[in-house]
Amino acid sequence: MAERTVRRQARGLKRMAEILDAAEQVIAEVGYPELTTNQVAARAGMSPGSLYQFFRNKEEILDGLVTRYTDDRQEFWAGRLAAVTPDVPLDVLVGQLVDESVRFKSSSPAYWSLLYGTATGDRLAEAAGRLHDDIARHIGSMLRRRSPGLSEERALLMGSMALAMVKAVMPMITSASPERGAELVDELKFALVRYLS
Repeated sequence: MAERTVRRQARGLKRMAEILDAAEQVIAEVGYPELTTNQVAARAGMSPGSLYQFFRNKEEILDGLVTRYTDDRQEFWAGRLAAVTPDVPLDVLVGQLVDESVRFKSSSPAYWSLLYGTATGDRLAEAAGRLHDDIARHIGSMLRRRSPGLSEERALLMGSMALAMVKAVMPMITSASPERGAELVDELKFALVRYLS
């Protein structure tokens, strides 16, 4: 009996992951405001009724995606934080983070769509704010590990500003030709190093 329950729970978690995968694809194509549960159900290969067993509406899907992104990125940031010491050159650290951001943007376009938020919905703006704050905190923690004398408040402000710079430039990078994109990445790294120095 317990084994059957565990298998059922594993199937349920797998199904939830498939729904969130489908939602990511739909958001990447049409944006969150235009997303419908019917679109997500169709993309996940299930009926809307089956989807509703896991997520009652698109807001719950949004919450699931925010939780997924926050949890998934915790591992990335934990690894990055562990490697940061005052000896790590700032240009190396910035280069790694920008390169990872570009890579992640390519593999998870819905994440960036949610991170930018929208003026058309308070719920999406709130989700975008949670994602932004979480990343800014991690960047601030990295800055404090590099510069232990930096105040927590100043590090958080710098983390927020650095993230805002990345968010502003990322659409330019991803819509440019590969050569122009590489130039923009270099400029972004340069600007961040100058700002964070």
